[in-house]
Amino acid sequence: MKDITKTFGPVVANDKVSLTINKGEILSLLGENGSGKTTLMNMLSGIYFPDGGQIFVNGQEVTISSPKDAFELGIGMIHQHFKLVDVFTAAENIVLGLEGKGRLDLKEVGRKVREICDRYGFDVDPNQLVCDMSVSQKQTLEIVKVLYRGADILILDEPTAVLTPQETDKLFAVMRNMKADGKAIVIITHKLHEVMDVSDRVAVLRKGQYIGDVATCDTDPQKLTDMMVGRAVKLNIDRPAPVDPQDRLRVEHLTVKDKEGVTVLSDATFTLRSGEILGVAGISGSGQKELLEAIAGLQNVEPGSRVVYIEPESGKEHDLCGLDPLKIRQLGVHLSFVPEDRLGMGLVGTMGMTGNMMLKTYGRGHGPLVDRRPSSKLATDIKEQLEVMTPGINYPVRRLSGGNVQKVLVGREIAADPTVLMTAYAVRGLDINTSYTIYRLLNEQKQKGVAVLYVGEDLDVLLELADRILVLCAGQISGIVDGASVTKEQVGLMMTHLNWKEAEA
Repeated sequence: MKDITKTFGPVVANDKVSLTINKGEILSLLGENGSGKTTLMNMLSGIYFPDGGQIFVNGQEVTISSPKDAFELGIGMIHQHFKLVDVFTAAENIVLGLEGKGRLDLKEVGRKVREICDRYGFDVDPNQLVCDMSVSQKQTLEIVKVLYRGADILILDEPTAVLTPQETDKLFAVMRNMKADGKAIVIITHKLHEVMDVSDRVAVLRKGQYIGDVATCDTDPQKLTDMMVGRAVKLNIDRPAPVDPQDRLRVEHLTVKDKEGVTVLSDATFTLRSGEILGVAGISGSGQKELLEAIAGLQNVEPGSRVVYIEPESGKEHDLCGLDPLKIRQLGVHLSFVPEDRLGMGLVGTMGMTGNMMLKTYGRGHGPLVDRRPSSKLATDIKEQLEVMTPGINYPVRRLSGGNVQKVLVGREIAADPTVLMTAYAVRGLDINTSYTIYRLLNEQKQKGVAVLYVGEDLDVLLELADRILVLCAGQISGIVDGASVTKEQVGLMMTHLNWKEAEA
């Protein structure tokens, strides 16, 4: 890619970026949120068309105006959010959209799929329905899908975001097999330990510009972070000891069923204390979402469930089960919630930062006119403190990158001065610099005596940040362990086995 430029209105996403991808190499693409990593790869995979510059494949200049053009050139992208049809089998998803001659022969498709699996070490059943697959299996299917189409250049966007450590190791082993076969692989990730583990070379973007590349063996996480941010950044997560922890939230026998009547959270019992961070680990879909939403009053719970809030000063208890968020607030319970669905539940996409700040306080006004000044000041403060990249505080948040949307949401909820703060994947999609800013803010809340419930997907971070870790497996609590003494491998086993101690033995 030579001098690639892409703009969206006044925003320059890529500014004359030149990047080389070699055969038989794993290249990590690093950069802060809004640095243009995904935009650059979207142009290589045919989703966007560059405003300027040239693309060469095997020495020949090419034009890529659609994903079909990219596939014909041997380029395939595995997106962070899977592009699969749940009611189709693996084989049907793989051939979906391909031109064929005559009747579709799924047996022949299955044979080719097994051939690819044997070659690289995948484990895919061509006849399995996607709706019956785990997250790891779906991701494997996405990779097999692009290989089936003949891809020699594979782009993986945040491939380990929802994988256990064991699944991540398995994915990396497959990537190394593909590299040995001459494939070129680009991995977009914010996890620096994974960059050091699997990549051969690292390319860094900053604010849409190409900063440079370096051999992985010649660098370390600190140097890479400094390249990304443009200044020295402290890379360590503090874990101050809880001071005078008091029970703040007591969850007893919490059970939640989905709309079809299937139990998605079963008999969850634990206590959240003031001045501590209780981490929640689990494979995606293990009940994390339902747990937090049930506490926040956004999910119906089964009879026998209890969520008891204990007031800081008086010790008075309130049962929150059956109450909606407004009634919980009217009780005087200061509860802040950063949901998993940023725009669907957390923010109004058509509003700017100011309007979204007002959502927390609109009920306090008593006159016919709403005073926007406090919300504007809060929006400005969050924009500066968290370095939100936006043309202005009234610019619609849906037009911002995912990471910047997350900054707006986290900043608003922390600014609400809560006594209980619940976050679902607070740093998902955030660059390393902003992630550490969020960890610092969470620790500040903890030291103020706030009870923090932190659902995370990066086990390395959970082991450094959380005082205790609650592990969910298939909707049940498989254990609550000490964050300082448990190992990542033990947590990984707990995420996949209810009787994890037997599995460990």
